[in-house]
Amino acid sequence: MPKRARRETGSFGRAACLVAAALLFGQAPLRAAETPVGKLVASKAPGWPQWRGPLRNGISDETGLLQSWPEGGPKVLWTVDGLGRGYSSPIVTGDVLTITGDVGNELRIFAFGLEGKPKWQAANGGAWKRSWPGCRSSCTYDAGRLFVMNALGRVACLDPATGKEIWATNILERFGGKFGTWGLAEGLLVDGRRVIVTPVGSKALMAALDRDTGATLWATEPIAGDAPGYASPILFEMAGRRQIVSYSSRYAFGVDAASGKLLWKARWATGSGLIGPMPVLDGDGILASGSTKDGGVLMRLRLRPTTGGVAAERVWTAPLDDLHGTSVLLDGRLYGSGHETHKAWACVDSQTGKILYAASHMVKGSVVYADRRLYCLSEDGVMRLVEPTATALETRGEFRLVKTHKRDVWSHPVVCGGRLYLRYHDKLWCYDIRR
Repeated sequence: MPKRARRETGSFGRAACLVAAALLFGQAPLRAAETPVGKLVASKAPGWPQWRGPLRNGISDETGLLQSWPEGGPKVLWTVDGLGRGYSSPIVTGDVLTITGDVGNELRIFAFGLEGKPKWQAANGGAWKRSWPGCRSSCTYDAGRLFVMNALGRVACLDPATGKEIWATNILERFGGKFGTWGLAEGLLVDGRRVIVTPVGSKALMAALDRDTGATLWATEPIAGDAPGYASPILFEMAGRRQIVSYSSRYAFGVDAASGKLLWKARWATGSGLIGPMPVLDGDGILASGSTKDGGVLMRLRLRPTTGGVAAERVWTAPLDDLHGTSVLLDGRLYGSGHETHKAWACVDSQTGKILYAASHMVKGSVVYADRRLYCLSEDGVMRLVEPTATALETRGEFRLVKTHKRDVWSHPVVCGGRLYLRYHDKLWCYDIRR
């Protein structure tokens, strides 16, 4: 059951917050029914151009997809191998699919046509050789540029037609950061001319790089003693302000997208740990989840405009400690899987934190949504098509993607163009999921 929790930062009372928002943004005072709500900012690129899709929320707007699968799963259109080790997922824009992998001592970027034929390869610095070897970050496409970061902090901008490097920089060196136990895993966010990076260093918590040159556009004040987490940021508009939200190892935080000003920060309910899932925007707040050595937590943070920025109030906590699969929010219900505290998939009421029901037969994993179905890939290698009903997660088809593994099937599914893309280290599968 959820727990009521204290306020994380100083904040006004409800009425005062509404008045403050009006003063701050030059609007008439808001009534209670007009509480500011956030709206995710979508990528302008077609297809699935970045980590977890156009809105970075794991939701596809495609229709006409299979509502159940035959025995053994949907039809395989093609496979490719030779991708090396890695946990990144592909992105798909136009007629090109791009994916990364650690091959030997390099991070490699591979571009394929939609029929699975190779177009080009490029490199971006060294491979991750430490704990759980393999690449982390997926590519990001925006307005004729491709952006990618290796686990050691090297950010590169490439020509997506040829793979030629346009510029590169190491954000840990530039901003005084250090990678954690599992390297850097951020899926880069592009907002107009700004490429957002999160070094969590002595010189910057977050920073914006110029998309054309790599020059620093702004840098957010550091949080002393903090270190990078493993999450990727989201971008949304709320009460007239464009805001970026992400996590470090100890805090959830929000940054003004235009200036880089730190608007708010909220300490995790338990100590620092593996904060890997992305934030989930829900109306006037954020659903934030992470796993720690002493258990994990899902918490709701309500965001309120103030004269100085934004206040974050922790409303409730619940035991859905997502490790790195990132949950999906649908009509006020959050679907995802737990790690230590709650070892099952679950449906959570996003307003109260109450776990409405759970599915303990499914091993934790990652999830995306399309056409009334959840696509659930568990770390044991089982892929399921699941219907989220009012009372249960109903399986409408399943198959085993891989038999031999180290319980590390961690790449997230991608649904784009009537196809399902799944990756396990060296190999990528493309399935036809159209009706």
